[in-house]
Amino acid sequence: MEETEPHAETAKQIDQPHVFYVRNEPIMPAALDVFMLINKHGRGLLKAKGNTIPSAVAIANIIVEKMLHNSASIERITLDSENTDAFGKRMLSTIEISIVKTSKRCPDP
Repeated sequence: MEETEPHAETAKQIDQPHVFYVRNEPIMPAALDVFMLINKHGRGLLKAKGNTIPSAVAIANIIVEKMLHNSASIERITLDSENTDAFGKRMLSTIEISIVKTSKRCPDP
């Protein structure tokens, strides 16, 4: 079994600052992190694997529907799977959700 480098994802984030890797953590703090990322860069890319896919979908819904209302939209959703050697031959599902801030403003109440 291969050992992963602990700083590999940190290096990826330096190259692509608008990418957020979803982990097994509470959803609202992660949604706030993504919210700040989108406000800073104008876009965000959520990446998740396996059991964290439902969390990524929940974070995307919270951002687009609750936090940014009509000023953000989901640009693209990419579903894929990859072979893993862990536990024998097994498929691991992955998802990428691209969120883009649009020029629309929220209507005043």
